[in-house]
Amino acid sequence: MLSIIVGLVLLMALAYLGWSIIWVAPLVAGVVALMSGLNVFDTYTGTYMTGLVGFVQKWFPIFLLGAIFGKLMEETGAAKSVAKKVTQIIGKKRAILGVLIASALLTYGGVSLFVVVFAVYPIALALFKEANVTRRLLVPTFALGAFTFTMTAIPGTPQIQNLIPMEYFHTTPTSGMIIGIVTSLIMAVGGYFWLSYREKSLSAKGEGFIATDDSVTASAEDEKIPNWILSLVPLLIVVVLLNVVKLEPIYALLLGVLSIMLINIRDYKKFIFSVNEGAKGSVMAILNTSAAVGFGAVIAVIPAFDNITSWLLNISSNPLVAESLAVQIMAIITGSASGGMGIALNALGDTFYSLSQSTGISPDVFHRMAAVASGASIFPNNGALLTLLAVTGLTHKETYKDVFMVAFIIPTIAMIVGIIMGAIGIV
Repeated sequence: MLSIIVGLVLLMALAYLGWSIIWVAPLVAGVVALMSGLNVFDTYTGTYMTGLVGFVQKWFPIFLLGAIFGKLMEETGAAKSVAKKVTQIIGKKRAILGVLIASALLTYGGVSLFVVVFAVYPIALALFKEANVTRRLLVPTFALGAFTFTMTAIPGTPQIQNLIPMEYFHTTPTSGMIIGIVTSLIMAVGGYFWLSYREKSLSAKGEGFIATDDSVTASAEDEKIPNWILSLVPLLIVVVLLNVVKLEPIYALLLGVLSIMLINIRDYKKFIFSVNEGAKGSVMAILNTSAAVGFGAVIAVIPAFDNITSWLLNISSNPLVAESLAVQIMAIITGSASGGMGIALNALGDTFYSLSQSTGISPDVFHRMAAVASGASIFPNNGALLTLLAVTGLTHKETYKDVFMVAFIIPTIAMIVGIIMGAIGIV
């Protein structure tokens, strides 16, 4: 048990300090194996690599096509076009709401979280400047719009956090529809009210927008972008094919990629660069996640892990509590929603599926709660948050209080509500 605790603390600490989980995860897995009396070499080449490669084998096509889809949306200007139109409709004075909806729309359409940040940031900066909203609220606004409800809770989202549970519970992207809608509303409405309150509070103290890079703001206005209606089409294609036509995610994303190319055929010279860069990005993204899953595979073979499993399964008569806590805790530790979910479901997915059969709780509920719990995990070591801070040039000290509220506290409240709904038979 001590080896597991030391391993988890070490992994979280090194990730928080900025070390790449690609090498930290196998290193810490080696420490756990050594402290547990296992053969380090055999554990690394066997257990760890089996976990890592297994995740890559299952999910690389989704990561690849999703990254290429997002990169094409970014390079053709389609993502920026949609975001700009949304913010124009909402109005420049409601900067936070405009950025929130633009980020949410792109994320729900299948654009990766990181591409959303890069595409919307210049527009967000211009809006915040005009509305005189402090830059420190940029990060929690992005976190709410892209890292919470559209990533995990809204039924049908093509984000990987909503697709991974399908493998374990034999479900669909729209599983747990009522729970998904309710938890989405809690996160979206609750988060927006918090940010609105903070905007007024900080404004009353005289804290407004302070420019640091006007060139970025100017580029949001001057850059030529495609028609917003045409730019919206690929997003709709992915969502409709995935949820209405019921195509496999691979085919839905592939047809989404082809639709972007056809609609933006005049920009064909950008295609090679976009596809290449998207492919490169997908390799890093899946390696980050699968490295964490490999670490989880090592944890799962430590004899003391059975004690943890027993504790989780006995913590409540409701197995949804055990599942949600397992996913949430591992996502917090690894700094990755998909990585934490991968670890928890690789170790306990079969158990939870069996419990769904024996308890009468629908597998759809287990699917949705695994997804929701994975997103209620944005701690300072979270990889997406660290990227967001790097892009915006802000710090944890300036932003994390609000990020903690909109991307951890409120999603955790939504998770608890979802557990209660599932327990009383609402799906």
